[in-house]
Amino acid sequence: MPIPQFVLDIRAKVGHDLLWLPGVTAVVFDDQDRVLLVRRADNGQWTLVTGCLDPGEQPAAGLVREIEEETAILAVAERVIRVAALPALVYPNGDQARFLDVAFRCRAVSGTARVNDDESVDVGWFALDSLPDIPPRHRQCILDALDPEPAARFDA
Repeated sequence: MPIPQFVLDIRAKVGHDLLWLPGVTAVVFDDQDRVLLVRRADNGQWTLVTGCLDPGEQPAAGLVREIEEETAILAVAERVIRVAALPALVYPNGDQARFLDVAFRCRAVSGTARVNDDESVDVGWFALDSLPDIPPRHRQCILDALDPEPAARFDA
């Protein structure tokens, strides 16, 4: 997965120190209420579509960009479902990051799901009763997206 240029520029100044970064997570449903998942190239795990926002990028616009870049699906963001500071990560090269993540419920509007970049090795639509093993946070985001209550959730 390519590291965004703005992160490389910051890393040149701060090294491997912890960076606070803006992230987004997409729970994308199709017209059959299946959820879109990607199988990550770095660890082989099935996940929701996630990404890092570019400087100044609006979260919903960045999320729609990430969905299309990774899966070739054009989607619209319907609502925010969760905002959370995620646990700190340490990447294999020693870089540390912590994401402030904004998760959205989205609806696919066109396109055929496929691997569309080097971040994934597989992409697919999954019925809610036949999801593969996904991270607990992603499972919770799906449950939040299914909740008819429109209010976003905030981790305490």
